[in-house]
Amino acid sequence: MMLYLDTSILVTVFTPEPETPKVQNWLEARMAEHLVISDWVITEFSAALSLKLRTGQVSGDQRARALNLFNRAVADNISIAPVVQKHFTLATRFANQASSGLRAGDALHLAIAADIGAVLCTRDRRLLEAAIAQAVPALAP
Repeated sequence: MMLYLDTSILVTVFTPEPETPKVQNWLEARMAEHLVISDWVITEFSAALSLKLRTGQVSGDQRARALNLFNRAVADNISIAPVVQKHFTLATRFANQASSGLRAGDALHLAIAADIGAVLCTRDRRLLEAAIAQAVPALAP
C-alpha cells in the first residue's frame, strides 16, 4: 500500500508536540509500506519549522535537528512525488468546493494523493473529511 504523508504528520514526528510519541509509533509501524511525500511537503515542512522557530515552539538547534532527521528519512525511506500541472488543476476543483473549507496547500495534498493512488495520511481533521468526501482513501494516526 502506498501512503502519502502530509506535512502535519511529519512536523509532529520530527518536532516536540504532545502527540509526537503516538505519531512516531504509528509511522514506525508503517515503515514497510511505500511512503511518499511531494515536493510541496518539503517546502511546507521547512516553512512550518521556520514558523515554530519564530514563535518560540522550537529552538534553532531543535529546528536544525528536525530538518536533518527529515532529510535523512526522505533519503532513506520516503519517495518524492513531483508536483505537476494536473495536481494544481485537481486541487482547484477540490478548493472550489467552499463547504469543504480546504486551504490551498491541503487541496494540493489531496490532489496529489488522489492522482498517485495513495492513501492520504494526515492529522488535519478538515483534510481528512475532504478526502473522505472525495472518495480518496485516508488515515489519521
